[in-house]
Amino acid sequence: MSTAISQTAYNYKVVRQFAIMTVVWGILGMGLGVFIASQLVWPELNFGLPWTSFGRLRPLHTNLVIFAFGGCALFATSYYVVQRTCQVRLISDSLAAFHFWGWQAVIVGALVTLPLGYTTTKEYAELEWPLAILLAIIWVVYALVFFGTIIKRKTKHIYVGNWFYGAFIIVTAMLHIVNHASLPVSFFKSYSAYSGATDAMIQWWYGHNAVGFFLTTGFLGMMYYFVPKQAERPIYSYRLSIVHFWALITLYIWAGPHHLHYTALPDWAQSLGMAMSIILLAPSWGGMINGMMTLSGAWHKLRTDPILRFLVVSLAFYGMSTFEGPMMAIKTVNSLSHYTDWTIGHVHAGALGWVAMISIGAVYHMIPKLFGREQMHSVGLINAHFWLATIGTVLYIASMWVNGITQGLMWRAINDDGTLTYSFVEALQASHPGFIVRALGGAFFATGMLLMAYNTFRTVRASNPAEAEAAAQIAVVGAH
Repeated sequence: MSTAISQTAYNYKVVRQFAIMTVVWGILGMGLGVFIASQLVWPELNFGLPWTSFGRLRPLHTNLVIFAFGGCALFATSYYVVQRTCQVRLISDSLAAFHFWGWQAVIVGALVTLPLGYTTTKEYAELEWPLAILLAIIWVVYALVFFGTIIKRKTKHIYVGNWFYGAFIIVTAMLHIVNHASLPVSFFKSYSAYSGATDAMIQWWYGHNAVGFFLTTGFLGMMYYFVPKQAERPIYSYRLSIVHFWALITLYIWAGPHHLHYTALPDWAQSLGMAMSIILLAPSWGGMINGMMTLSGAWHKLRTDPILRFLVVSLAFYGMSTFEGPMMAIKTVNSLSHYTDWTIGHVHAGALGWVAMISIGAVYHMIPKLFGREQMHSVGLINAHFWLATIGTVLYIASMWVNGITQGLMWRAINDDGTLTYSFVEALQASHPGFIVRALGGAFFATGMLLMAYNTFRTVRASNPAEAEAAAQIAVVGAH
């Protein structure tokens, strides 16, 4: 009997590893974000060194937050969800372990190469070709583990959260491989296989869909599992979740050209990107409403459950940023917003408000279950973290909205004789107060992550992983 149980028990080890590294990389990535935000307030913080300059550290910040923090959150939750909804252990423990250690190796590679200036210069795709190839291999292994587990599932039905995770895995692989096609000239330098406007189009097809599939679709898979679980309510409309899935993946892939308004890209391609971005509002809000309505009859739980608060507020930010994105894709709005801090504010409404908050909520939900505890060490600390994160996000995006609109209006202001009213330096001086508020907002958010690390440390230290494994075994055996 014990042999039969051990074969069906879930692999929580890799989930624990990814969950812990989500917190670790979150602190490093967000801490670095606060540092480079501070450099814009106090340029002396560059220290006059090339590898600590904003230009070198900014891509490291984005890679750490998106691929290290966000990636580990997606891997931890997808492995947790796929096992529990398919009622079967991961298909291969050794491949899952390779995925974990390989991913950490890629992140360490980024930590070394980006400050040294080794970069493709492509946004969100800065890693040079040896690391890009390693990342592709690890991603294929991840796909094998995830889809292999679904194939050997004990349940007939594939839960909708797994559809979202599956789409995120397939499309991210396609985006990465196509955009990283390059011609290496040395071990640390390559040139894109594409040129000119074609290169720009493929880069923003990749760049926007990294947002659309890595930072949206994957985290919607998280939402469809953890919101109903934490609220202890079924998803509001399962039919809507299926419509949401197919509409989202059909439309999102076309929205990339809105990054290239008023460039050398053909006008029809710009207009297509704008139209698809506006239509995209419908499935995005369909998903947000589905998540929100899941709390019907459970809204009172928000008073006492800060984990649920994280999950619900993340949905509010998701709704807000997926309204703002299509509006900014409209050419006339884009002519004001593009290249300004408004774009930075929009990205962080999604990154801090949606991605980070839902990840934090999901990790808080999982940690006690993974380590055999009833709940986290301190609910009060989760509460404090929630308010730090919320206030930090609001300070961040409000300051960037003000800065962005100020910049856009100052750059386009002209005198009667057609000369520019303001110099670029004057626009920069007007932005300085906003930079201070942005750095403060980021510091609030990063402080919350430190509270999370302490809370997680205390929970893990008092834990009994064997009890968690036993509970998993009982759950699986009971399901059969």
